[in-house]
Amino acid sequence: MNRANAKDRLDRLEQLTAILKSEYALTTKIIAAELNISERTLFRDIGILRERGLPIEADKGRGGGIKLHRNWGVGRLSLENQEMIDLLISLAIAESMGPTLFMGNINIVRHKLMASFSPKQKEKIHQLRQRIHIGEQASPDVLQSFSMKKHETNATIETLHTAFLFNQRLSIVYHDFHDQETQREIEAHYLYLGFPVWYLLAWDHLRNDVRIFRYDRIKKADILPQEFTLRPLKDFNAILTKQNVSTL
Repeated sequence: MNRANAKDRLDRLEQLTAILKSEYALTTKIIAAELNISERTLFRDIGILRERGLPIEADKGRGGGIKLHRNWGVGRLSLENQEMIDLLISLAIAESMGPTLFMGNINIVRHKLMASFSPKQKEKIHQLRQRIHIGEQASPDVLQSFSMKKHETNATIETLHTAFLFNQRLSIVYHDFHDQETQREIEAHYLYLGFPVWYLLAWDHLRNDVRIFRYDRIKKADILPQEFTLRPLKDFNAILTKQNVSTL
C-alpha cells in the first residue's frame, strides 16, 4: 500500500470511529454511503478497528445497526498538560464554593487527572483546595475598572496557573491602580475571588512583603526556576479585608 492510500485509510478509519461514537446505531449501508465506500470495504475497516480493541456492537433485527459500546471512551479523554492544570484548578474553585448539585464525582475526576503527575507534583495538588478562597462580590468601583479580554490573557493565565499549582516563582509585568507599569518577582500563594475579579495573594520580592495582584492587571508572566514554600494564609489577613480588596 502506497503512502497516499495508507493516509486515506487512516483518515477513513478516523471518520468511521467518529461515526460509530454516535448514540444511534447506523446500518452498514448508511455508513458506507456516508464514507463513499463499498460495504465490503466497510466490513474490512470494522475488522481493523476491532483488532485495535474498539468494542463495536451490532444490533440485530429490523432497524438494527452498528455502533461503539455506549461506555467506550469513558476515562479515555486525552488532555494536554495545561488543560489538566486548568481543569484541576477549576475543580478546586468549584469545591471552594461549597456543595453543588453537579459535582458528586469530583473526587473521582481529580484522582484520574492526578494520575498523570509525578509524586512531587501530586503533593502540591493535594493543597489546592485550601489555596483558593471565595469572597464577596466586587464593588462597583472595582467593576468599573475591570476588564478581561480573553484573546489577550489566555497565555498569561496559563502561566499563572502553572506557577501557582507547582509553587514556582513568577516574573510579571503589572499595571497598578494608577496604570503605572512595574516589573515584579512574586510567589503566588493563594487565589482569591471577589466575583468576577480574581486576585493573586503573593509574596512580592520587590517590596519584600505580601501583596495582592489583580489578574486583569497582570500583562505578562514568565515562570522562574526558583520554587517556594507555601506561607500560611494568616500572613495575608491584613490585605484580605473588604476595604482593602474593594479599592484594588
